[in-house]
Amino acid sequence: MITLILGGEKSGKSGWALQHLLQAPGSRLFVGTARARDLEMRRRIREHRRDRPAHLPAREADIDLPAILSQEVPQHGAILVDSLDFWLFSCVQTDQEELLRENLLDCLRNTTPTTHLILVSSEIGFGPIQATPQARSFVRSLGLLNQQVAALADEVVMIVAGLPLWLKGRN
Repeated sequence: MITLILGGEKSGKSGWALQHLLQAPGSRLFVGTARARDLEMRRRIREHRRDRPAHLPAREADIDLPAILSQEVPQHGAILVDSLDFWLFSCVQTDQEELLRENLLDCLRNTTPTTHLILVSSEIGFGPIQATPQARSFVRSLGLLNQQVAALADEVVMIVAGLPLWLKGRN
């Protein structure tokens, strides 16, 4: 089972996703994808770590998210990946974005039905057109990834002001 959780900045998507993970049966794993590229990001990562239960195992993933999922999926009942937008940002920094995207999608297509994958991603296309070509390119790339993952997902949930809106499944 795959659940995609979308939302804007500070919408409550990470907290909602964590509660979803903690309610899942079986062993659980948190996979973080953010890299501490600056002081503000280090602070955010520290806050997220503090908000997670100490007993919850965690792994950090950079562009190697597909390999980590392939390794961990058979061992866990539920895995939370927070978040695809940070993972994609790291992929964009390489010359392998398309290959890494396809590797992730292949991994999701081949996920065992006994593992619940909970994937968090930002929905950033609601705002004004971005000022730089790089920002516009990233918005398009993330929008495509979100669409591709949503097509594979059993559930797609949009979090707005901390409240879930089911876009796919659970209706």
